[in-house]
Formats: sequence, C-alpha cells, structure tokens
Amino acid sequence: MKPLVIILAAGLGTRMKSGLAKALHPLAGRPLIQHVLNSAGHIEPEKIVLVLGHQADRVREAVKGYDTEIVLQHEQLGTGHAVRQAQEVIAKASGPVLILCADTPLLTARTLQTLVAVHQKNRAAVTLITAFAENPFGYGRVLRSKTGVKRIVEEKDATASQRKIKEVNAGIYCFDPRFLLASLERLSRNNAQGEYYLPDLIALAVKGKRKVAALPCDDPREVLGVNSRKDLSLAETIWRDRVNTSWMLAGVTLLDAATTFIGDQVQLGRDTTIYGNVRLEGKTKIGESCTVYPGSRIIDSTIGERVTVKDNCVIEESILGENATVGPFAHLRPASVIGSRARIGNFVEIKKSSIGEGSKANHLSYIGDATVGRDVNIGAGVITCNYDGFQKYQTVIEDEVFVGSDAQLVAPVRIGKGSVVAAGATITKDVPGDALAISRVPQTIRVGFPSLRRKLKNK
Repeated sequence: MKPLVIILAAGLGTRMKSGLAKALHPLAGRPLIQHVLNSAGHIEPEKIVLVLGHQADRVREAVKGYDTEIVLQHEQLGTGHAVRQAQEVIAKASGPVLILCADTPLLTARTLQTLVAVHQKNRAAVTLITAFAENPFGYGRVLRSKTGVKRIVEEKDATASQRKIKEVNAGIYCFDPRFLLASLERLSRNNAQGEYYLPDLIALAVKGKRKVAALPCDDPREVLGVNSRKDLSLAETIWRDRVNTSWMLAGVTLLDAATTFIGDQVQLGRDTTIYGNVRLEGKTKIGESCTVYPGSRIIDSTIGERVTVKDNCVIEESILGENATVGPFAHLRPASVIGSRARIGNFVEIKKSSIGEGSKANHLSYIGDATVGRDVNIGAGVITCNYDGFQKYQTVIEDEVFVGSDAQLVAPVRIGKGSVVAAGATITKDVPGDALAISRVPQTIRVGFPSLRRKLKNK
C-alpha cells in the first residue's frame, strides 16, 4: 500500500531572523520545501498533504506544479496540532502515514523507502528516524530502555543529564494511521513551550504497549534541520558536495569542487572540465569535452560538444553549437544562438540573436535582435542599433560579410552576402550583396589650430 505523506510547513522559523517563511528560503536555487517534495514524490505516495500557516499564499505559489493537497494551521500550536489539521485525510489513508518537515531538504527518497519498509516489517504503531549528533543542541533527545525507544524529550524540557544524550529525534515519522488518529486528541500542552508535541505520541505508544521502531540514519547530515542561516549554509555545502561527487564519478572533471555549483537539473557530458567559481543553474545541458573556465555562470542553456567558455561569462537561456568559443567577459542574453565554430570574444553582448557557423565577434560589440549568417566578421566596437525608444527592429547580416570596427547598423537594415561595411560607418539603408558601404564625414585638417587654442586658453 502506498504511503500518505504529510509535510509540515506552517512555521515562521524565528531563528532565521527573516521576514520570509522558513520553507521558502532557497537551497541550491530552490525553496527548501521543493527539495522535500522532490524526495517525497520519488516514493510514489498515495497523496502529499502540505500543512501551511505562516505566509501560506507565498508557500502555495512556490509549490505550484506539484500534486499536493493543502490544509491550513491558523494557529501555530506545535507539530501535533499541525498534524491534527490533516485528520480528515489521515482517516482515508489506506497505507502508512509519513510525516516530514519542510526544513529537512537533504532527506533522500531512499531513506524514506527504508523507513516505510522498517515500519511495515515491524508492524509498528510508529517508526522514527534517529541520528547521532556531536552537538545535539536544539534537537529532541531519544530516551531508550532495554526494549527500545521509550520516549522523546525536547531540549527545553530535558534535564541536564538528558541533554548529554547524543541520539536525537530527526522529526521524521511513519505512523499506523489508526493509531495516529486515535492518539492525536490525547496530546497535552503541558510542557515548556505550551505546544502539542508530535513526539509525545512515542510515549503514548509505549504506554499502550504498541510497537515503536527506530531507524538510525547512517549519515546524520541527511536529516539536518535548517533552523538558522548557519544551518542553511551548511546544508548548501553538503548538497553541493553530494551533487558534485556524483558528477565526478560520472566522468566530469571539477578542478575546485568546493567552489563549483551544479544544479540538480543540470546535465553534463563526459570529459568536460569545470574550473572553480562556476555556477551551472536551471536546466543547463553541457555536452562532452567542453571546458568552462573560472567565474562563469550558465543558466538554462544548451551547450554542444567541445565548446570553450572562457573566464567570467554570463550565458542565459542560450544555445551554443559544437566547437564554439565564448569569452572572456562575454554576456549571452536569452534567446541567443551561437553556431558551431563561432567565436564570441571579450566584452561582447549578444541578445536575442543568432550567430552563424564560423562567424566571429571578437571584442567590444553589441549584437541585439539580429540574424548573422555564416563566416561573418564583426569588428571591434560594432553596434546593432535595434531600439528607437519605442520598439525593437531586426538587423540581418548575410553570409561572408565583413563589418569593420566601430560601425553602427541602424535597424531595420539588411547587409547583403559578401559585402564590406567600412570602419566607422553608420548604415541606415540596406546594403546589396558584394558591395562596399562607406558612411563618413569628410576629414578636415586645420594646421596650427591647437597652438591657437592653447594661446586663447592661457589668456
């Protein structure tokens, strides 16, 4: 039977010192709650229920696209009270009930599957995940007897000796739905925080002689709860190490893995080399045998094989053909398409344009709303003047055109195949094929004028 998953995401997260609900703080480019939803979704649950409270509308917006049912906790009276809000859904559950927290983004689907298997094997009323922490501050301590887990005591309610216990409650549970429903109403607020503690159900199960099982987590980092900015930073480091290790095992070279960020939707080809201080985000796909040099950021882009991205480039929602070269200090804005063997050099900005096979713009140019053919040379300082203050216009540069340095192409305009645009020209009309276009003010020389200017200035 498939489990019902309940994710608790109602809290503010006061230790984050933020106006943003804790579930919405980003980890690896996604809100914390999305990481938990992704892990839960991989176990193919019967249903996922979100318990929302603080900033419910913003959290709802963040999980748009996920198949969830939402219930609201109008008063934040503890985890037990939060689960009560889902009683109607629990009553309809055909399988076990998994209860997760939105602030455990490193939890894996494999661990959730193991938790359900242990729970069903033991026919337990409740099975919890525990971990051993060198610094257990803030976590509920697991109290054991000879027969197993006896109860959970929260940090604020623990005695000095209990606080020395290093086995902690991860806040992740699997319940028998009938036991859960029958026991929720028996919870009391008689504790230091005046809240209904969900972990108190452990003691109720023991008291009722029901089976309590525990699954120790091999890697305590997996159940890290993000309760502060420091926790968030640690989780980011762990997440990055996990992802980067998997890519290195798959044949990708990361020269400084500690400073390389690779998003969980990124795809990388074998024998690609990524230098340090690189961010690969969104649905970026990079082919085999590519090199990305330090300081570059690539977002939602597709890069072919044997492409070189030199230092300090920003590439957004663009496509690069095989053997292309970009950078250093280049900016490819959305909807840019760079053909195979094309070269985009230093301080060149491309926006919503296609650059043909073998063409090059090696330095200091802006190419916007343009279609550039094959084997075109764009000289230094060339600008496509695509905007008149009201709307954008297209520039078309056909195959084998040579555009000299510092030319301005005032759109809409077309430069015919094989033509040459002279350096410094301002082109406002179409240029036919195999033509030379020159547009310059005649040069005037006045000998002696600088001396006269200096005399006037010194009077």
